[in-house]
Amino acid sequence: MERIYFTEEHKMLQEMVRDFAKNEVAPIAREIDETGRFPHETVKKMGELGLMGIPWPEAYGGTGMDITAQCIAIEELAKVCVSTAVTMMAHTSLGSAPIFMFGTEDQKHKYLPKLSSGEMLGAFGLTEPSAGSDAGNTQTRAVLSGNEITVNGQKVFCTNAGHAGVIVFTAVLVEDGEEKGISAFLVNAGTDGLRMDPPEKKMGWKASDTRTVYFDNMRIPKENILGNPSNGFKQFLKTLTGGRITIGALALGTAQGAYELALKYSAERSAFGKPIHKFQGISFKLADMATRIQASRHLVYHAAWLKDHNLPVIKEAAMAKLFASETAMWVTTEAIQVLGGYGYIKEYDVERFFRDAKVLEIGEGTSEVQRIIISRELIKGLPAI
Repeated sequence: MERIYFTEEHKMLQEMVRDFAKNEVAPIAREIDETGRFPHETVKKMGELGLMGIPWPEAYGGTGMDITAQCIAIEELAKVCVSTAVTMMAHTSLGSAPIFMFGTEDQKHKYLPKLSSGEMLGAFGLTEPSAGSDAGNTQTRAVLSGNEITVNGQKVFCTNAGHAGVIVFTAVLVEDGEEKGISAFLVNAGTDGLRMDPPEKKMGWKASDTRTVYFDNMRIPKENILGNPSNGFKQFLKTLTGGRITIGALALGTAQGAYELALKYSAERSAFGKPIHKFQGISFKLADMATRIQASRHLVYHAAWLKDHNLPVIKEAAMAKLFASETAMWVTTEAIQVLGGYGYIKEYDVERFFRDAKVLEIGEGTSEVQRIIISRELIKGLPAI
């Protein structure tokens, strides 16, 4: 598969990130999961390595690579620590991508160099208590008066929010008492009226910062509108399409990490005088795990290739996210079964991958939403009756 999608530069990146994950991320993965500690030191090192700005042009402080490269880095990190991988993924795909895709040159030069270097983390606020899958039901309001915008509302499940230097968020723009539709905005950390709850206590992704964000009569300048206000809804849908590819890579790494632990254990653990992988019940599990992971890998990198070549990718991104996330949940469940009772013990790590996998079927659009998107795209091609 690497021969199809990866250049030599991609392979060099893969080797570099794999070494970094093994030497810098893996040794603390269990500790930060148990304590919920945000890994500042790792994020700093990722910034120094250029991993926080992989797909952005060098003119904005990035490495000038592509989405395929970003997926490679996310997959390699997720193989050892999903929390670390999602911090980088959310920062790049959600916190930085809207600025690159829709920002003015002033906005790009103001934020992207700091985001690309890791000096500043980015976050994206979309989901609300009453607007999850129904994102069009956004209740947050941004009232424009002269050159100032007053924002009231809240966002939930906002990744990186507590450590972000800038948050991209959506709200209904109101001008002269008239709602103009959902638009995107930028807010800097420390702005008056911006406040947050403590980090959520989650089943998985425990070292990833997830919070509820509140806007209480928060005032930002008009220049903090991101992109064309009339296209705000389309803009964040486009952001989510790209995000589905990278969360597919996150799911791929999650599944691969659990599979490798199960495979290794099956060679070390003996029963009835032989390694347990010699038994058909275990060997068939390993075969099915490897097959689904390989299928996920093709879906993810095919979608990345399409996006890198500016080809239509809505259906393929949804397919990659759907299949890879459900594969991650299935593979991590089977990995625990391979280890038996030890799979339920924290020391063996597969239970951590299992806990980290579930939210992959929910975030960036649930599995049900992905099926709606896929079926909608399929039906588009049918002739009218």
